[in-house]
Amino acid sequence: MPIQETIEHYQNAVVQIATKAGTGTGFYLPAYDLIVTNNHVIRDMRQATIKGRTFGKQLSKVVFTDSRYDLAFLMPPVNVNDFPDLKLGDYSLLHDGDEVLAIGHPYGLNYTATQGVISRVNRVQNGINYIQIDAAINPGNSGGPLVNAQGEVVGVNTFIIRGGDNLGFALPSSYVKEALDQYLPMRGQIVIRCPSCSTLVTPQSLDDGKYCPNCGTRIEFPKQEASDELPVTGMAKTIEDILEKIGFNVELARVGTNHWEVEQGSAKIKIGYNPENYFVVSDAFLCRLPKQGITEVYTYLLQENFRLKSTLFSLQTDSIVLSALINDLELTVDTGTTLFKKLFEQADYYDTYLIEQFGCQELLEEK
Repeated sequence: MPIQETIEHYQNAVVQIATKAGTGTGFYLPAYDLIVTNNHVIRDMRQATIKGRTFGKQLSKVVFTDSRYDLAFLMPPVNVNDFPDLKLGDYSLLHDGDEVLAIGHPYGLNYTATQGVISRVNRVQNGINYIQIDAAINPGNSGGPLVNAQGEVVGVNTFIIRGGDNLGFALPSSYVKEALDQYLPMRGQIVIRCPSCSTLVTPQSLDDGKYCPNCGTRIEFPKQEASDELPVTGMAKTIEDILEKIGFNVELARVGTNHWEVEQGSAKIKIGYNPENYFVVSDAFLCRLPKQGITEVYTYLLQENFRLKSTLFSLQTDSIVLSALINDLELTVDTGTTLFKKLFEQADYYDTYLIEQFGCQELLEEK
């Protein structure tokens, strides 16, 4: 299958995954009706936020985790039926030097595909075979598919050696297929695969409520109450309390550690907290500069900056951005609610006004 055709084929099957702990990649396999990713992407969460090209952000239940092989399965999105037919390839047919393609979302760069070759088809790490590849993979690629020249999934991109030059490793499809086949009869149930004996364990099958019924290894399931999952604390908790008070779903707003994205009308607002400089920054990306009459736009923005008190216009390349900046010592739920509400309302207003009055252009968005 030509590379361009492979990339296009996979774009509707590769999904973005976000939790309180970070972001990663997953891919949907129609034969199993499950999303496959790495266990370290979901990090003991009961649910994660997923987003794809054919569906918006929604919550997905984590139904299978395997810490030894770093695998996890999530339930697919609801009311989406146009996923492409991905197939698992045969790991035993791979050879050193075979061309492969790694697809994922490194550093939030959506649907990035990198080409390379298999450096070694059976690199053993901690008693597990991995496919060593030279295709560039980075944080955010975890859980994405490794694809062969025939367009088949032959591995799950799992980890890199930091400081190395394109030293990436993918879990072979043989391990993935074994786990999927083992779990399929229990599809929909919450299961942990025992790291010692690979027995599938449910909360109901635990021995004495704590141990694998087959080998006695201690098994810990995520808490049943969402509030007992890895709690959001500190300034992140304050920001999420503010967003919740305004009316946003914080689970869907999360795009990684200390980062959130929301929409107000046609404006998109990015919120970030940097604990190293103690500031919470909220940027509302409105529109792009017009092709003509830029002087008039500049004049208007400068006049508005003189009038505005808690927000400020700026430019990022040709994008007009309305921002609010506040020190974390000054941010409380009350002050933050007032500030964010004002920013969101202004963003929705200015976005439309600048386009209608000055001919500003709508922001380019990835399809």
